[in-house]
Amino acid sequence: MRWMNAAGDNNTAALPAERVAGGNSDSAGRMATVLQVLPALGAGGVERGTVEIAQAIVEAGGRALVASAGGPLQHDLKRVGAEHFRLPVDSKNPLVMQANIARLSDLIRQQGVDIVHARSRAPAWSAYFAAKRTDRRFVTTFHGTYGADSWLKRHSSSVMTKGELVIAISAFIAGHVRRVYGVPAAKIRIIHRGVDFSRFTPSSVTAERMVKLAKMWRLADGLPVIMLPGRLTRWKGQTVFISAIAALARRDIRCLLVGSDQGRGNYRRELEALITKNNLGEIIRVVDHCRDMPAAYMLTDVIVSASTDPEAFGRVVPEAQALGRPVIASNHGGVRETIIEGETGWLVPPADAAALAAAIAHVLDLKKPARRQLAEKAIANVRENFSIQTMSAKTLEAYNEILHLKESS
Repeated sequence: MRWMNAAGDNNTAALPAERVAGGNSDSAGRMATVLQVLPALGAGGVERGTVEIAQAIVEAGGRALVASAGGPLQHDLKRVGAEHFRLPVDSKNPLVMQANIARLSDLIRQQGVDIVHARSRAPAWSAYFAAKRTDRRFVTTFHGTYGADSWLKRHSSSVMTKGELVIAISAFIAGHVRRVYGVPAAKIRIIHRGVDFSRFTPSSVTAERMVKLAKMWRLADGLPVIMLPGRLTRWKGQTVFISAIAALARRDIRCLLVGSDQGRGNYRRELEALITKNNLGEIIRVVDHCRDMPAAYMLTDVIVSASTDPEAFGRVVPEAQALGRPVIASNHGGVRETIIEGETGWLVPPADAAALAAAIAHVLDLKKPARRQLAEKAIANVRENFSIQTMSAKTLEAYNEILHLKESS
């Protein structure tokens, strides 16, 4: 039997080779069983990526297992044919983490796991030692820069470098892993996160969904909409955005800060006070987490990512481009890999409210032909470089590679 590519066809040029477990040379072979380990199954990008890769494994003929403390995406795992095992791997308690080594070791043996794929630091320590104890392949994904400004933080994060292959979600993260942790480039595989085109395609967003959101957010007809999506946390740059809108000095626009405060009530109140101070109460609205982001993007004339710290990848920017929306982002981190400057979006210096205001003004002044040309290039850029299919195919390639490392050793 063979791995198939993420599209499910028999083109094995990208994903070759049968998997013969344990060196057994039976004629059929056995498809790999992959266990992904992460703290919980919330609605974030790491969690969605876990489900997407589980689906790719199943479609390729393998068996996909996930160990986590559970969450709403369990139903999505079941829908794609994966199996979930509830374990307290979200705990940072050293005693629980130690016990999780035994729990994961038992799971690995009982389920015949071939590859253990760790996606977060705390469960990665338990998964690493469980993989060593059971002599299984171990892969990690670096989803962020993590804390590296002290020996203790670097040591805690160093577990993510212990994969026999280390997946970095951007070239920016790959550089960070090499520079801070000394991981050789030969051990790193850059696999950008993928956009789900079944959701983020203009034709898939109905007018009814857009009208529903516009009514919910009390958006007046005919006024340009500028949106900064992202959870309410300081490094996402909401204060920079508010200052830029104040500098823009236009009353014929409406602006949205879309994202949950996740318990950061003081910061939300700070943002609301800054809005009031700048007399922007009728211009800028803070709204909670949106469940229909494709419709939110389609309502919007300009999408802004104003992060003051570098984004590891920056999911907002390619999702918005996939819908043909103009994007403006801070010129650092992984987002620089997803924008073609001046063609699919614009980059501005981080934390520079004046530069952001000028870029917003430029985009608002674009004529329809220029916006249409930008949309076409943006959609083509994302479809060519940042699809779920590409992400899945490259991940399966990494799995296949690590299995052959064992067979050749």
